[in-house]
Amino acid sequence: MIDPAPLRVCALVLACAAPAIAGAEQVTVFATASLTTAMTEIEAGFEAASGHDLVVSVAGSSALARQIRQGAPADVFISANPDWMDALEADGLIEAGTRFDLLGNAIVLIAAGSEAAPVEIGPDLDLAGLLGDGRLAMALVDAVPAGIYGKAALDTLGLWDDVAPQVAQADNVRAALAFVATGEAPLGIVYATDAVAEDRVSVIGTFPVQTHPPIVYPAAGLAGRDGPARRAFLDYLRSPEAGAAFERQGFVVLAP
Repeated sequence: MIDPAPLRVCALVLACAAPAIAGAEQVTVFATASLTTAMTEIEAGFEAASGHDLVVSVAGSSALARQIRQGAPADVFISANPDWMDALEADGLIEAGTRFDLLGNAIVLIAAGSEAAPVEIGPDLDLAGLLGDGRLAMALVDAVPAGIYGKAALDTLGLWDDVAPQVAQADNVRAALAFVATGEAPLGIVYATDAVAEDRVSVIGTFPVQTHPPIVYPAAGLAGRDGPARRAFLDYLRSPEAGAAFERQGFVVLAP
């Protein structure tokens, strides 16, 4: 005869689990490409803590903002600069009261290889000489935040005009990083956090903070997409667990 006790226990477990499973929701996050590595850890942590499903789409901030304007069903946007967030907010696409500054970063000059010699970044840097016949890999300098910050720094230092013809522009900062990591370009300008994620490149200098606008990553919920899961995720971004994950990737945590 089959003992009915285990069956009753199993039924009780399933009954208790059912509300949690039924209450699980999906949160879709559009995150700038420089968050690629960090968001892998954030995704695992949030799902384990909340029971909700997190779907992360990474690309350049400009590309993500265009997709949002075209009606892409994202719940949360994390941009690599305030300008694209400002643009979406002006269009009425950001939920009032959900925006906050999440992270800070720095931009660095990287070289191919793991043991490249450091240089002093300043107006006297012979960047064109360092490049020789090679290319300087950067994200799109008129659209992608990493490229915008990099061009601003080179302009401030008086170096842009000398190297502009040799700039190889990529769709996003991770693509620029890949150009250098694979040896297609000897030098590149990326975020400090991107360099941490790639052991085939060396940081040979950090651009002084006064040479470019402050690097701030704002996060916000998108209009018309409110729900318990999204609110839980925005709260999680400001949690100590998320902060530790971002710091492990070299970000400066700004969120309270």
